Amino acid sequence: MTRRAMTLLIGVAVVSGCSVIPKGPRGAPTSEEGPNDGLPPDKARHRVALLVPLTGPGGELGQSIANATTMAILDTNAQTVRITTYDTSGGASEAAKRALQEGNRLILGPMLTEDISSVAGVARSAKVPLITFSSDPRAAARDVFIMGNTQESSILRVVQFARAKGVNRFALLAPKGEFGSRATSAYNNAVRIAGGTVVASDSYDRGNNSILSAASRLKAKGGFQAVLIADTPKAAAQAAIRLRGTKGLRILGTDLWSGDPIVSNSAALRGAWFAALPDTRYRQFATSYQTRFSSAPYRQATMGYDAVLLTVRIAREWRGGTPFPAARLADSGGFLGLDGPFRFGLDGTVERALEVRETRAGGVTIVSPAPEKFVD
Repeated sequence: MTRRAMTLLIGVAVVSGCSVIPKGPRGAPTSEEGPNDGLPPDKARHRVALLVPLTGPGGELGQSIANATTMAILDTNAQTVRITTYDTSGGASEAAKRALQEGNRLILGPMLTEDISSVAGVARSAKVPLITFSSDPRAAARDVFIMGNTQESSILRVVQFARAKGVNRFALLAPKGEFGSRATSAYNNAVRIAGGTVVASDSYDRGNNSILSAASRLKAKGGFQAVLIADTPKAAAQAAIRLRGTKGLRILGTDLWSGDPIVSNSAALRGAWFAALPDTRYRQFATSYQTRFSSAPYRQATMGYDAVLLTVRIAREWRGGTPFPAARLADSGGFLGLDGPFRFGLDGTVERALEVRETRAGGVTIVSPAPEKFVD
């Protein structure tokens, strides 16, 4: 199969949603065996470790991801994959060491970007790859694959859409600091790729009203048709008030805007564009999750589900007792999950199919659906 062909991970269970989850006891465990149960020899299944925090900071999100992996195992009726959850609350590297000692050949996780380096250091010596839940492409490597939607991807998608609609002069408003620096670099690169020009930019300190002054300075520079406000919807709405009045100006946002009610409630952001993961399958997943676990999932829980789907798909060609064939992640033409098509580059970064939304009174409207497959 070539890289350009789309590979479906599973059939009806994913494409039509997750409502087919088998009935089971409430509060079902997050893995087939907990980390304290011990792992007897199991030659019939591939051992895969899930590394997430289950207590402390991030514990609720970690539990939501773990629950989602259980759902994926049930939905696919996987007979050749065994998922075991390891709590990283007491130290991610220690959890990784235990996972390797117990024979796991693939690690799903860790969840936190700051844990990737230590876990990869442990796993690399055993030639065990990671499929992490981070959205920071800087953590990617040939054996560290990033599942999370990146800021860079969402910026590129909305810039390309704007360019296709006739925008060629772009401006940027970004906060100072690491986040703003990454957004600036991503935006400049995206505009260059799209064939446009960044004609103005300004920055500000977060945590005070300096965004208002920055927006006024940017407006005075003029000469641009669209401006990316690389911040939360709340901050963007403040800046947009100062920017309004510029004829034909289009406000652009990032994936930070997805799911935030301020986006649709703020008149200042009306007509703005931003790119995000499609929610169609997520809504179906969330309903089934609520039924099974009596709580709502975190939006990021779909990464756990999709990581299992990916593993189950590759397990069809993964010979027992051999290392996980990590090359299959980059060589395939892509995979389909709850969050739509995605594929990995040779460097471990992820490419996702995103939709573009426009903010309107009372809600958002999809103005450019996410592609159903990769064509290049």
